[in-house]
Amino acid sequence: QVQLVESGGGLVQAGGSLRLSCAVSGRTFSSYAMGWFRQAPGKEREFVAAISWRGGSTYYAASVKGRFTISRDNAKNTVYLQMNSLKPEDTAVYYCAAGSGAVDPYKYSYWGQGTQVTVSS
Repeated sequence: QVQLVESGGGLVQAGGSLRLSCAVSGRTFSSYAMGWFRQAPGKEREFVAAISWRGGSTYYAASVKGRFTISRDNAKNTVYLQMNSLKPEDTAVYYCAAGSGAVDPYKYSYWGQGTQVTVSS
């Protein structure tokens, strides 16, 4: 069984930064690619970023590329999402997920409960 717990969300002004963390339980963390997704009210869940199981490959949605950075520490069973230059349109519940590392959320087997990020203008 794999459990994911996100933290680090909050309220920030436009242009500010936040770092999200996702702590993963289970001894198989390093075998999963990890992804971050987000869902705004009334919208579908969308891909944000993904990282391969070793951390050597990363992928980003066009809307966050250059502003967000995904990383992982397999020794700490944790994946991070550093978010800089935040915009009001980044406001959403952010979820981390363990699975294939694809853009498609249905390719992920395990999900966290989500953490709210609110960016004020």
